[in-house]
Amino acid sequence: MARLGRKAALTALWAALRSSHRGGPTLWQRLIALPRLLGATLTGRYDGKWRVFSMALAGLYIVSPVDLVPELFFSFFGLVDDSFVAVWLAGALLSETERFLVWEHRRTAGSIPRRVRVR
Repeated sequence: MARLGRKAALTALWAALRSSHRGGPTLWQRLIALPRLLGATLTGRYDGKWRVFSMALAGLYIVSPVDLVPELFFSFFGLVDDSFVAVWLAGALLSETERFLVWEHRRTAGSIPRRVRVR
C-alpha cells in the first residue's frame, strides 16, 4: 500500500484542482466516480481497499464527537489537527478518484464495443 503523506496530499490536491484546466477530470467527474470507486472496491475488482479504509477513518475522525474535546479546551489548536486531516482527506480523495478513473478507463478501453457500426 502506498502511503500518502501530508505533502503528497497537498500536491495531489493542487494538481487535481489544476488538472481540469489541462483536460484532466473535473471535480464533478471525480465526485460522481466515488460511488463506482466504493462499489468496485467492496466487490474486490479495484485494489484501493486500504486507501478507501484510511480515507473513511479520516472522515470519521473529522466528524467524531470525541474530537470535540480538544476543540473545547484548546480551541485554535484543536481545529488545526482537523484542518490537517481534512486537507489530507481532500488530497487523498482527489488522488484516488483520479487513479480510479485511469483504472476504469484502461479496463473499458480494452473491452470489445457492444455495438459495431458496419458501413
